[in-house]
Amino acid sequence: MADSKTGFTADERKAMRERAKELKNNDDKIAAAADVMLKIGQMDASDKAMALTVHELVKTHAPDLDAKTWYGMPAWGRDGKTILFFQSAGKFKVRFATLGFSEHATLDDGEMWPTSFALNKIDKTAQAHIVELIKRATGRL
Repeated sequence: MADSKTGFTADERKAMRERAKELKNNDDKIAAAADVMLKIGQMDASDKAMALTVHELVKTHAPDLDAKTWYGMPAWGRDGKTILFFQSAGKFKVRFATLGFSEHATLDDGEMWPTSFALNKIDKTAQAHIVELIKRATGRL
């Protein structure tokens, strides 16, 4: 329920504090990367395993991207612009995690293309697809 003085719920106020921290960390890559690992560490086992896999794939295939949080989610970007992010299932109490791409990702394919993908687990096939998406999103393909 919203607070009668501010009009915001406790979750909304928490999100605003997180966003302020993210903006503060924009110039501190070490603090931003540590915050990503903290967020991943707070996830349940399944989400944590997938987030760590995505993190490792980004570090391997797009090492120039910086780890950061984006609206409380692990994300990776360049020059302060988010390119991709991982949204845990637990954060929004949904049945699948999401690998998403922002408007700064170069996934364009004609007049319409997907910008998010549901994840229940990451096997070898999914890893290969994620690597391809990372490369396309960052202009490596």
